[in-house]
Amino acid sequence: MLPESPNHQSAIRIVIAEDQALVRRGAALLLSMEPDMEVVGQARNGVEAVELAQTLRPDVILMDLHMPLKGGVAATREITRVQPSCQVLVLTTLNDDETVFEAVRAGAQAYLLKDASEDELLETIRALRRGESRLTPQIARKVMDQFRRLAVSPRAETPMENEFPAPPAGQDPPERKARMVPEPLSDKEERILELICEGMMNRQIASALSLAEGTVKNYVSRIMEKLHANTRTELAVLSSRASRD
Repeated sequence: MLPESPNHQSAIRIVIAEDQALVRRGAALLLSMEPDMEVVGQARNGVEAVELAQTLRPDVILMDLHMPLKGGVAATREITRVQPSCQVLVLTTLNDDETVFEAVRAGAQAYLLKDASEDELLETIRALRRGESRLTPQIARKVMDQFRRLAVSPRAETPMENEFPAPPAGQDPPERKARMVPEPLSDKEERILELICEGMMNRQIASALSLAEGTVKNYVSRIMEKLHANTRTELAVLSSRASRD
């Protein structure tokens, strides 16, 4: 699979964090064959992943979630806190959604199952270079299904009980507001949310739905307001919290 513009960008610098040597080396071999990618380091555990991120400053880290010494979620949180320009691509399994959502909170920008195709992995890495976020389709569907259930929940306007201490008189803590279940979206907003969860940017959504890009931007702002979210990835965070209610 050829990169979109190999002559206009430097190679994507990648660190692979994976405790299984066979998987780690196989991924390194695959990525090193791409002219627009360079594997600059390999980590066997979360501690090494953090160290390599600090010393090598890669563009992308392929992060396994279950590793010795320091897990992938903790490593992701530490890396994204000190190096926000470093994009973390989580590799996980479908039946471990809880850890995936914890990785979202930690700052990961993309999520793939380990049985993803080679082309899907390569395209996701290139999408991160373009500033996009990606959810594997199976996880995106779970997010959307959970949101639809929330939209008709009788508790739709009730904050989670006893999660935070009482605020000062006359004030609502921002954390409590963030736990409010979102109000229902219109059909158009729900469709745009689906495309956001698929990793599309405003320009791509506008093309797919035959809308002006400015119109899509307005829709996205309204969706974020309804879901009390600040970024696209927070949509998954809010849904995951409500799924444990």
